[in-house]
Amino acid sequence: MNKQSAAFLSIVSNSFLIILKLTAGLLIGSISVISEAIHSSMDLLASFIAFFSIKKASKAADDEHPFGHGKYENLSGFVEAMLIFLAAAFIIFEAIKKIIYGSTIETFAAGLIVMFISAVVNLVISAALFKISKRENSIALEADAMHLLTDVITAAGVFLGLLIVKVTNLTIIDPITAIIVALLIVKTSINLTKRSIKDLVDSKLPDEDIKKIVKVIKSHDEIRGYHRLRTRNCGPKKEVDIHLSINEELSFVEAHNLCSKIEEDIRTIFPNSYILIHPEPVQKIPSSNKITYRNI
Repeated sequence: MNKQSAAFLSIVSNSFLIILKLTAGLLIGSISVISEAIHSSMDLLASFIAFFSIKKASKAADDEHPFGHGKYENLSGFVEAMLIFLAAAFIIFEAIKKIIYGSTIETFAAGLIVMFISAVVNLVISAALFKISKRENSIALEADAMHLLTDVITAAGVFLGLLIVKVTNLTIIDPITAIIVALLIVKTSINLTKRSIKDLVDSKLPDEDIKKIVKVIKSHDEIRGYHRLRTRNCGPKKEVDIHLSINEELSFVEAHNLCSKIEEDIRTIFPNSYILIHPEPVQKIPSSNKITYRNI
């Protein structure tokens, strides 16, 4: 399954769960169950955004976008985070109204069954999306998976809240549970916002990835050093820009082939990457001297 198919699967599952949750919530009069339906509605909208952003990001580079369309995935993650935050605000507003004016729950069976089904379905779908997002390095799909995983947690919370209401007959627990659900949603929104903004403002790759790139560089004896190592994420693509100090005794063809080999080695580690190498000739350094590397 590719990432576009995975995003479409998320749309289908969210649509099914919205109908299920909203029907059950209205039937039993539970604000926490209705809040879950609202949450899933935002997830559905997020799934549509993810689907179309993935489709757009997969388009080849053109005159207007010479570096490709990968940033559409990063933008998608930011928009999805804002939608989640708005959903949480609405849930808290409705829950506070229920606390002030009171509420009643007619029956519990429908709510408990729906929350159980929701948790199981979202757990299965989110696991599949996480697996594919990791394989495809897709932040849009990862964001979608995070939404569904949050749904698993919140559905479990609502399930537990309804059980407590059934046992204690304290209906105020229902809106309180909804508020807790909303706060969990806010936390997810904040984390996703940080992640998407980090890529939108061209933050460097994680230190672990940079170490892998440096290791490739140091594996070639002809390289005397490096500087201006610049990296960033562009949707599913990793971009690397680096200046290499190369033995000036190498011919133009030899220097070109060396750079091509380094690019090939880096792409072996990061298959979907854009690499720009600027070779700089330097005098041959005696083998007894220590080679120093700088990143400025």
